[in-house]
Order: sequence, then structure tokens, then C-alpha cells
Amino acid sequence: MDFQHPPISSEQLAAHWMPFTANREFKQSPRIIESAEGHYYTDHQGRQIFDGLSGLWTCGLGHCHPKIAQAVSEQARTLDYSPAFQFGHPKSFELAERIASLMPEGLNRVFFTGSGSESVDSALKIARAYWKKRGKGSKTKLIGRAKGYHGVNFGGISVGGIGANRALYGEGIASDHLAHTLLEDNLFSRGLPEQGAELANELEQKVLLHGADNIAAVIVEPVAGSAGVIPPPVGYLKRLREICNQHEILLIFDEVITGFGRMGSYSAAELFGVTPDLMTIAKQITNGVVPMGAVIAKQEIYDTFMDTGGAHYLLELPHGYTYSAHPIACAAALATLDVMQDEGVLAQVRDLTPVFESKVHSLRSCDVVADIRNFGLAAGLTLHSVEGQPLLNPYRVAMACWDKGFYVRYGGDTIQMGIPFRTTENELDLMINALGEALAEQSKDEK
Repeated sequence: MDFQHPPISSEQLAAHWMPFTANREFKQSPRIIESAEGHYYTDHQGRQIFDGLSGLWTCGLGHCHPKIAQAVSEQARTLDYSPAFQFGHPKSFELAERIASLMPEGLNRVFFTGSGSESVDSALKIARAYWKKRGKGSKTKLIGRAKGYHGVNFGGISVGGIGANRALYGEGIASDHLAHTLLEDNLFSRGLPEQGAELANELEQKVLLHGADNIAAVIVEPVAGSAGVIPPPVGYLKRLREICNQHEILLIFDEVITGFGRMGSYSAAELFGVTPDLMTIAKQITNGVVPMGAVIAKQEIYDTFMDTGGAHYLLELPHGYTYSAHPIACAAALATLDVMQDEGVLAQVRDLTPVFESKVHSLRSCDVVADIRNFGLAAGLTLHSVEGQPLLNPYRVAMACWDKGFYVRYGGDTIQMGIPFRTTENELDLMINALGEALAEQSKDEK
């Protein structure tokens, strides 16, 4: 394909050090997005690109939703910024109460951040500080999981289990990791895999190794996203909850991807019937329009900080961010929740899920596909590796899809999809057909 020159200068192109991007490859052949509406991007050639990942798992309601855009515009003209420390504004309290009302019983105190990464590091700090407030200051170790993704701050990469995200940065904070739940017996599972609940018992071994008196928290994604969409085995999360209860270990659910619609519920915790002690959210809470995240805590955790805070004018938790509960982000989040509730979006997600599942698994016959996993409106394909280059096939397939007018994510040895919540069956057919063609072309290239 012959690319037109993007609407930026070479100096501008060179100046931007892009995140999670192969900068050398990108700047040789830039993929510039100029606008978006509904389920589509428009690139610098004027092509319509179907958004098969909802931004970065962020824009399930589609782009430039008029009700959200209006709320943001009105807020920017009314109160553009309010200091996050020692002062408040009405929408932060309204939003906190609204979020708490949508959570499983007991998760009802909301601490705002600016992103998923900030939410994770906040939750980890709250977990350690909670035990110190309880007189158990030795409980500092944090347990993550292999293939887990918890953002890019130091706490998040320490408990995260994607090696490439950690390798360059040296020693992180004290942590250990459970095994991932990808099993050969579960290849091409639809929805929750049947095998593997017993993998949660590895946490008992971590307790024996480190001692319950030294472990503050376990953090997992209910459905792992960035590693390629890995749903939990049936019963796995409930078993983690049981072990955490037994040994006085906090359980943290990272719901940055699973929260607010993609699973057909407001939280995976609600869907799976397992309530964590802390939950992290971001992404879909504002439909991706403005950065925002939060930690949602159980009442007992919040009360511990309040009851041990000293004189009433002293800080109970010396932590926060300049952009915590930003007024414009709060306005975007409230409008997002209005749209979801007023327009019955969760029911639409649940109705679309089996259709999405069936069409995604139709790709099983492609030679290059090693596994397919799905849950809700998220799916991941693991691709067979080119010898010595396990990341090459996903990159090639994703670029072929882009050329065909479809955006899917490539990460590690996987292709990932997170379609908009109200994708039509025709849009889904077109995306799956294009992806099937790209996979078939890659198979031919390998022969």
C-alpha cells in the first residue's frame, strides 16, 4: 500500500518518544489517526478503520459520544480544575457514591487516581499501610501472577508477570508470583475453562515459603487482558478468596479492563461472585475520553485509616495525585455511567457475547492459530511462532488487518480483540473475515 505523507513534519515525528511502540518501525511508516466517530477511526489517508480494541479497552461506547462530549464541554466551561488536596467539588462526591452503588456489597469507599497504573500502585500502598495501621507491619510482601499486567509504575511491574515489562528496570519491590492459568487441557476453551482451579492452591505454598505474617496482598486480573485474554478456570477466584481469608491476606482485583461493561456487568467481581478487599478501575469509567482511575476499598479498610489517623486535622493516608478526581474526568465518568444505564448497554453486551464467541472461534482452522480464548467482549488468539521470533507473526497479522481497515492489538505472541459494546453483526463479520484473511496470508508466507 502506498502511504500518503502524514500531516506532521519530520521534526515533529522525530520529537515524540512514543510509549509501548517500536519507534523505529513506526516512524518509517506512520499510522496516524486524525479523527474518530462511533466504532471507526479515520486515518491520515481518509480511510475508515474499525476499532476492534475499543481504543485500548477504553471506548466501549464508541468514540465522540455526544452525551459524553457535551458533559466534558460544559464542565470545562464551569470548573476546569479544582485542587485535589484539602478541597473538593460536587461531582467527585457524586461519582464516588455512584460507583459504590454499582459495586458488590462492602466495596464502598472510592479513592480517585489518574490511570490504571496509578490505581494499582495506590492499592498496593493502601494494602501495606493497612496492615501497618493494624499493628502488623511485617506484612509487606505482594503476590502477583505470571502473565499478569498491572500497569507500568514500579509497584505494578513488580507484581506484574510479563517479563519484557520488567527486564530493563532492575529490582522492584518485594514480590512473588503465582503460576499463570494457561493449560494445554484448556486450549480453545469457550468462556471459562474447566480445568485449573487447583492452581490457586499454589498460594498455600507461597504462604509456607514467606509466612502469612509477611504477605500483605495478592493481586490478580479476574480476566487477564494484556497477556492475551486469559479467563480464570471455573472456581479459581473463589479458591483464592478462601485462602486469602484463611491467612489474613488482602485480595486485590485489577479490573482496569474488566470493569464497567466489557464482561456484561459493572465488575467481574459481581459476575463471578467473588468480592475482593480492594479493586482497581480505569479505562472504561470515562469511555477513554479523559484519563481517570480509582481504587475501591472495603469499608473496614477505610475505617481502619480513619480510626488510627490521630488528631482530626492530620492526614490519614499521605498519598494522592494532582489530577485525582479531576472535575472534567468526573463529568465524563458520570455521563458514561448515564449512557450505560439509560441505554441498557450491559444487556446488549450480554446478547452480543455468544455471537462474538462463535465468530472468533471460527478462526480455529487457520494454521497459524495455536489457541483461542474469550470472555465477554474480549478475545485473544495465540499464534504459532516463527522460529526464534515469537513476536513476529502477531505484528504481521495486525499490520495486515490495519491495511484492510481493521485495528486489532498485537502483544507478545497474541492478537487481541475488545470490540465496541454495540458492534453490529455485520461489523463483526467484516472484522473476522479480514482477520481470517490476514492469518491465512501469514500461513502462506511461512510455507
